[in-house]
Amino acid sequence: MVVPEARSEAIIERLHALHPRLIDLSLGRMQRVLAALGHPERALPPVVHVAGTNGKGSTCAFLRAIAEAAGQRVHVYTSPHLVRFHERIRLAGTLVEEPALAAALEEVERRNAGAALTVFEVITATAFLLFSRVPADLLVLEVGLGGRFDATNVVERPAATAIASISMDHMEFLGDTLGKIAFEKAGILKPGIPCATGRQEPAALGVLAAEAEALGAPLLARGRDWRMEPAPGGLRYTDAQGALELPPPGLAGLHQADNAGIAIAALRAWNPPWLTPAAIATGLARAEWPARLQRLHGALAAQLPADWELWLDGGHNPGAGQALAEHLRGWQDRPLHLVVGMKASKAAVEFLAPLLPLASTVWAVAEPGQHLAMPVPEIIAASGGIARPGPEVAAALAQLPRGGPPARVLVCGSLYLAGEVLKADAPA
Repeated sequence: MVVPEARSEAIIERLHALHPRLIDLSLGRMQRVLAALGHPERALPPVVHVAGTNGKGSTCAFLRAIAEAAGQRVHVYTSPHLVRFHERIRLAGTLVEEPALAAALEEVERRNAGAALTVFEVITATAFLLFSRVPADLLVLEVGLGGRFDATNVVERPAATAIASISMDHMEFLGDTLGKIAFEKAGILKPGIPCATGRQEPAALGVLAAEAEALGAPLLARGRDWRMEPAPGGLRYTDAQGALELPPPGLAGLHQADNAGIAIAALRAWNPPWLTPAAIATGLARAEWPARLQRLHGALAAQLPADWELWLDGGHNPGAGQALAEHLRGWQDRPLHLVVGMKASKAAVEFLAPLLPLASTVWAVAEPGQHLAMPVPEIIAASGGIARPGPEVAAALAQLPRGGPPARVLVCGSLYLAGEVLKADAPA
């Protein structure tokens, strides 16, 4: 049987040979291939460009949901994918279909004519080509890595930009201090274009503010230019345009109020004619984004007692660990079991540190198909010997102690692990 997505996957695999490195931050190659394609990046609908270490995917989900609640057609570009590659490209509300994706990849390959190009640059050029040919009202564009030299940073005049929470991650590419990383994220700022940002450490916010001032880009910072606070029945958002009474976000987690506020602030700064309080409220409640404190109900969940809960989160760096811990402190009504699998290059000690005191048991796992999985013994060592070997998710679930009250299980530590878990949890 021919797998429907085999054509595009084969093209992507072939294009890996165009550059010796998976990541090589630079704009020159991207500008060259886009010129060869006739500059599709200049034929896009209005763009909201989103960067950040943690929360940029969720911010994109809120942006999309609000615009769609207003009846708008929305393109979305995100990475990485969890289960299917096609998740990265959404055309006017619908995931790209295989024939269109494969044809666009082949066109990029042909126009590139064998020149050096990273795989992410190939995919981004392909996305721009598709976005330029399908009518839409908005493109929500997520940065892949950093910002300044990310392949997405070729859009000269976005409608608005947004920078979600910045923390220590990808230091080998972005720098070894929060200020250096913030400088790279600030590379998406454009002269005169508003940028919304949420809670940031002072070292990061200072850099963002300085870069914004130098460019003449209005910076809308939480706590100064906008606020998001708990309110009866949900949240209250406030900025210079007034207050909005909002329902709880569709995405679970206390940190999602920050991401929702960033999305609202960016849209209100742009102020398209279709943006209404009703669309903001409806979109906020409808937003969906897999593996962000997502409750599972499929095959893996069925391995647990009926009154237990199984949750999944792709957070994987120190900032994500802190955000998760903040939410988990509100889960004290049940015992919590952590099942952790991580990417080999991540800071496991720092990610785990705020989570370990909140868990009844901790299990280290590595799925067979998990990309660059950290070995189970390394996760155990990072936990200070607290974690036990799964060594895989299903086996860890089978070993959980069943004798006490109903419990919660959280699988976390890696988006690549999350993808494998979503596959395993899917109905047969």
